[in-house]
Amino acid sequence: MSTVRQVLAGKSGAIHAIAPEAPVLEAIRAMAEHRVGALLVMRGIELLGVISERDYARKVVLLGRSSSDTPVRAIMSAPVITVTPDDSVSHCMQLMTDRHVRHLPAVEAGRVIGMVSIGDLVKWVIAEQRAQIEQLENYIRG
Repeated sequence: MSTVRQVLAGKSGAIHAIAPEAPVLEAIRAMAEHRVGALLVMRGIELLGVISERDYARKVVLLGRSSSDTPVRAIMSAPVITVTPDDSVSHCMQLMTDRHVRHLPAVEAGRVIGMVSIGDLVKWVIAEQRAQIEQLENYIRG
């Protein structure tokens, strides 16, 4: 069974975060710069929420708010749904489906150690399936 720890090991290890007081425009710029769909909202090492492109579209654009005047804390998703490094990939996918989220911070001993996205998990599952298919084909060939 594949775990969050294994998925995170295949990623860069960078944790992209923003302060709750920062303007939403800064968060959107950071997401674009890092090519990610969400940022952790943190004060020091304390995880307060997650801000995603979905939050921006639904809570700023559709409501006619100003990106430069609205603080991240006003639109972030909280409380945060988190996983542990030992949670399975299938558990994470089920959690994302049930809770309608696309990003899950991984927390170990009270500290954020990374974040997995639905894209990370799908990529992992596809790679696992390819490996299984190759093993079966090799077995069949003898």
